[in-house]
Amino acid sequence: MSKTTVKDVSTESEPERDLAPAPGTAGGSRAFAILLMITGAAGLLAAWVITIDKFKLLEAKVAGTTFTPGCSLNPIVSCGSVMESKQAAAFGFPNPMLGLVAYGIVIAVGMSLLARARFPRWYWLTFNAGTLFGVAFCTWLQFQSLYRINALCLWCCLAWVATIIMFWYVTSFNVRNGFLPAPGWLKSFFGEFTWVVPVLHIGIIGMLILTRWWEFWTS
Repeated sequence: MSKTTVKDVSTESEPERDLAPAPGTAGGSRAFAILLMITGAAGLLAAWVITIDKFKLLEAKVAGTTFTPGCSLNPIVSCGSVMESKQAAAFGFPNPMLGLVAYGIVIAVGMSLLARARFPRWYWLTFNAGTLFGVAFCTWLQFQSLYRINALCLWCCLAWVATIIMFWYVTSFNVRNGFLPAPGWLKSFFGEFTWVVPVLHIGIIGMLILTRWWEFWTS
């Protein structure tokens, strides 16, 4: 008499899956993922604080009172002046509302990379285009703050720095992985000295701020 053995499949391990990465995809290192998360969180914090202060300014206007943001320290470092300018709503709504979405996406990408996700070329180029828009918009805001509004917002400065860093590191990633065409020397440079470019970029902005109000800083 034959004997039939019934296996309990719930206790058996699943067969090993093919973990080979899909061709044409790339995932970032742990350090790159953490950098995106930190810069995204810094930008999100800045956008959140500016949004809250903007609401408080509007509430004060309705109530017939005044509200001074905590980062309004003097005539130059005056967040309130920047928030009340027309440039603070370049697209018809407060600029930080755009940051609440954009920086949240950056954090999500960083967390995905930390979980060892890999993305195709089109994804990385789209992400790079988003950071390019961000750094271009920040450059426009920097010009407006220095030469039109004549005031600085510290939280805006934090968002500028975060955006500049993430843009150059995402660009470096795409160049080194061949997603952006570049000569060999540029790939080698980004492989060793990516940090130099954002430092120079931020340094130039710092020098512009220093020279724009030199008499005020030195008085």
